[in-house]
Amino acid sequence: MKSHYCGEITSSNLKEEVTICGWIHRRRDHGGVIFLDVRDIKGICQAVVNPDNDESFKSAESIRNEYVVKIKGIVRKRLEGTINKNMHTGEIEIEVKDLIILSKANTPVFPIDEYQEVNEDVRLKNRVLDLRRPEMNERIITRSKITSLIRNYLHKNDFHEIETPILTKATPEGARDYILPSRVQPGSFYALPQSPQLFKQLLMIGGLDKYYQIARCFRDEDLRADRQPEFTQIDIEASFIDEDEIMKISEKMIKDIINEFCGDKLEKFEIINWHDAMRDYGCDKPDLRIPLKLVDISELVKDEEFKVFSEPAQKKESRVVALKVPKGNSLSRGQIDDYTKFVSKLGAKGLAYIKINDVNDLENGIQSPILKFLKPETVTNIIRSLDIKTDDLIFFGAGSESVVNSSMSSLIKKLGEDLDLYLTKWAPCWIVDFPMFETSKEGNLTPLHHPFTLPKCSAKELEDNPKDSIAHAYDVVLNGYEIGGGSLRIYDNAMQKIIFNVLNISKEDAESKFGFLLKALSSGCPPHGGIAFGLDRIVMLVTDTTNIRDVIAFPKTQSAACLLTDAPSKVEKDQLDELKIISTHKEE
Repeated sequence: MKSHYCGEITSSNLKEEVTICGWIHRRRDHGGVIFLDVRDIKGICQAVVNPDNDESFKSAESIRNEYVVKIKGIVRKRLEGTINKNMHTGEIEIEVKDLIILSKANTPVFPIDEYQEVNEDVRLKNRVLDLRRPEMNERIITRSKITSLIRNYLHKNDFHEIETPILTKATPEGARDYILPSRVQPGSFYALPQSPQLFKQLLMIGGLDKYYQIARCFRDEDLRADRQPEFTQIDIEASFIDEDEIMKISEKMIKDIINEFCGDKLEKFEIINWHDAMRDYGCDKPDLRIPLKLVDISELVKDEEFKVFSEPAQKKESRVVALKVPKGNSLSRGQIDDYTKFVSKLGAKGLAYIKINDVNDLENGIQSPILKFLKPETVTNIIRSLDIKTDDLIFFGAGSESVVNSSMSSLIKKLGEDLDLYLTKWAPCWIVDFPMFETSKEGNLTPLHHPFTLPKCSAKELEDNPKDSIAHAYDVVLNGYEIGGGSLRIYDNAMQKIIFNVLNISKEDAESKFGFLLKALSSGCPPHGGIAFGLDRIVMLVTDTTNIRDVIAFPKTQSAACLLTDAPSKVEKDQLDELKIISTHKEE
């Protein structure tokens, strides 16, 4: 139907007859000559319709933006002064011989021919139009190319692409499952997989050696800007492998992606112990582009009369931290108030600060509302311990460890963005030596990753002191985003049973939920491990957007709804009856 893509026609095609198909990006009527910018997935080229071409000119007069057309014509050089050096096709135009309108279009609900901020709900409701925008086209195409690179890379490293079930059994992996009723087995339900975790382990036990899958995964959880209820995972597993080998394979893949699609070379991946990350950054996904660290000052303030500092400083699961902001004195009182509101939304009770006007005059050269509550020697010790300079500013966080970590780590990232503190374009790192378990709000132990992670201690040490046990687990973080996480897996039936016991999973429940795994572990299981990368997050970073919905063709909203198709939706009573389901939900 066409001989060339619009965006591929250049001066090398001069005097050739070409046929293009695409959308009308823009129509301009200049003194009796009509110019049509025609757009397809490869770009835009200009077509010229002269008035002596009666039939085509008449069609061109009726054309509006987003009409779909087919144009045949001769490629010619643009006149001097009309060359557009910003376009790949900017030196040429097509003199139209034949113009056929293939499809008419209503007036678009938002302009596609020029950039304009559009409410995201409007974009999602009209996703087919949104996808036509060149920047959206480019992101989705880049996603496809990244997927191809990953497949090629893993094939070259002897990994086999193997599919695992979508309809499976509900297993605890940290989030709620999406549940599907079975029509042929009334009262029974499938679950959509949160990940292929257990199946890829079974593949290793089955002797497949190296596996990967571009896997669709599902989690029924509250959404964030970088999460979706259904997402794509680059799932990797291998037998007879250790952490270093997995990290080496993963690093090379990420380096190849960044080099190929961004033209940048990633340097060494820093390796950070989990406890050090929580101490210095308040989180296990630090943005190392930002040169800010938390400094624990609990020991310096625990004897102060200022209870805002002294009380958390004396409690075991609380902390007091200071954050040095170089040259932060330039922040106005209004800006500091805005940062106070920001951390308050994350649970902090406030945001104390000290401005350093003259570090050599600590009596008159510093200002802060909290100075009257602190001993002068305490202030001096804080300033010395943080290596403070004139014109620096110190922010303080005090309270429960979880709130301080959450609020201050978020503050670091916000300051980095607001003040443009980034030292480099890319800052990858590994977070290693995670705890095996964390304590839930109810006081129960739960896996920090999942219950199939291999501990770094013996079975007896694990049973005696599970809270302090460390896991063979590792996350890879890029620019403050966790883009992948993995671990070595338990390959011994007895150790797996001990983990279940520590988690208070009874023998009956373990057999009911994981009997197939325990049986497989008893059949001769190789040491194995792997990692899973979030494809959506990687594409988001590569295409320079902070919204994961920008890199998914048909995403869901924050409430897990598809505005394009109005899913989820009600189903007919006949279908519910067939599935033996009664809905107890009452419409308000």
